[in-house]
Amino acid sequence: MGFKEEIISSFKSGNTLTKLIYINLGVFLVVGLTSAILMLFNVSMGWLHDSLALSSELKAVLTHPWTPITYMFLHFNFIHLIFNILTLYWFGKIFLEYYSQRDLVGLYIFGGLLGGILYFCSYSVFPLFNNTHGSLCGASAAIMAIIVACACTNPEQSIRLALIGDVRLKWLAAFAILISVLNVSSENAGGNISHLGGALGGFLYIHLLRKGTNVTSWINKGIDKIVNLFNRKPASKMNVSYRRPMTDQEYNYEKRQQSEQIDLILDKIKKSGYDSLSKEERDQLFTASRRK
Repeated sequence: MGFKEEIISSFKSGNTLTKLIYINLGVFLVVGLTSAILMLFNVSMGWLHDSLALSSELKAVLTHPWTPITYMFLHFNFIHLIFNILTLYWFGKIFLEYYSQRDLVGLYIFGGLLGGILYFCSYSVFPLFNNTHGSLCGASAAIMAIIVACACTNPEQSIRLALIGDVRLKWLAAFAILISVLNVSSENAGGNISHLGGALGGFLYIHLLRKGTNVTSWINKGIDKIVNLFNRKPASKMNVSYRRPMTDQEYNYEKRQQSEQIDLILDKIKKSGYDSLSKEERDQLFTASRRK
């Protein structure tokens, strides 16, 4: 298996956290290589930035309506990318101790969207941004939502930091929010405001989830529809009955589909209780428990 095939197989078989990290890395590499090629031909990369980053101007957002999503996977600075990926990895693993993989990707996007909305609105509300315009990129707002969600779920849980020791999640989240508030006076005021939007997203997610409402369900349903479009196979014109051994990719895909079905059932139990399950869902849960 070649390097390309190994990467594709690792992506397909990996969990949601792995996929989010791969997407951020992949976008960085594609954008970086494209920028290098454009520079060789003395072509400005401004159009590339404008096509993927979230602008503070309404006209630009309307002409590039995908940017509220693409900006949260876009990094132009390697240090910025590495810091975000490491933070996403650490807190993503903690988040998955309590919630499903679907919850992780839903919250990532929800936090990124709220961060983008707060960023965009701040340019119309605060005099600081009068007669200026900016653009937003990076996963920081999305990751801030995950940090705050972890802290709200188990504020007393501790993680060990180099040179510092054990620190509780509530203090890490409070410190991250405080830094963003203080940095509103910096050159990256809009970016730090977006971090606060992400933090708000994490808080709202946990607060409403405890009341029985998952604010990311519409995001996950949208993702499911997109995935189903690519996974849909054309109907066979011949009715042939045979079974060949599955490839590694097919096996991993089937296992991933089963895992996602169980995640949906667990979400339903968390929201409505075990009694709300249908007989088929109970059978699926029982069969899955027998496999472990």
